[in-house]
Amino acid sequence: MAVELQDRTAVVTGASKGIGLAVAEALATAGAQVVAAARTSTPGLDALVKSGAARWIPLDLTEPDSAERLAAEAGLRIDVLVNNVGAAPARPGGFLAVSDAEWRRTLDLNLFATVAVTRAVLPRMLEEGRGSIVNIASVNAELPDPMVIDYGAAKAALVNFSKALSKEFGPRGVRVNSVSPGPVETELWLGGGGVADTVSSAAGLSPEDVVARAAAATVSGRFSRASEIADLVVFLAGDRAANIVGSDIRIDGGFVPTW
Repeated sequence: MAVELQDRTAVVTGASKGIGLAVAEALATAGAQVVAAARTSTPGLDALVKSGAARWIPLDLTEPDSAERLAAEAGLRIDVLVNNVGAAPARPGGFLAVSDAEWRRTLDLNLFATVAVTRAVLPRMLEEGRGSIVNIASVNAELPDPMVIDYGAAKAALVNFSKALSKEFGPRGVRVNSVSPGPVETELWLGGGGVADTVSSAAGLSPEDVVARAAAATVSGRFSRASEIADLVVFLAGDRAANIVGSDIRIDGGFVPTW
């Protein structure tokens, strides 16, 4: 099981930290040669590169032609693509406080970057007649929240995009699925300027209180770990998930009510 992706090439976007880094590490552990795309590196990504299990390609996927550059530098064969790049800016002022520029930035990063990278990588998979694409979405795709209104809209579009792709290219051997995490123990939630920090300032709470309330809203009573998201991605990337096509798999500790 530890080498189920041996001799396969996996491209991961937003791979320097959080879920992206955890996915890159898990794919490498599963035997894949990882191509890690990120604007900047981190000690965690540096260590992965130093081990020989990954290559770092520095680029900003909101820039023109960056997706084509990533595909070209990744090589002729790409077996797995994990579109993880994204950001969830908190909007404590609500809808009317979100500018057009902020909407465009959120859509560029959370949706159009994935569209561009997928368009650049997909022809290589079609040539091989196989491949797995996993797009990292969010529970906010189906759980609208005015605090992240532009992010939720982008992720809802991403899930729809993933399902449409699966119908078109599944018959040609390329599986497309999405993963929708709830709150995860990453800097996006817990770091300075993250969701907890921003929301706490607007609500008159401490960041710890915001985190505690979000954790209490789950059935499990805790946030997911980035490694748990990564384990699911590795499963979807490999042959054990050969008949999982067009699915959006939620991993949220029961954050989204099911009753």
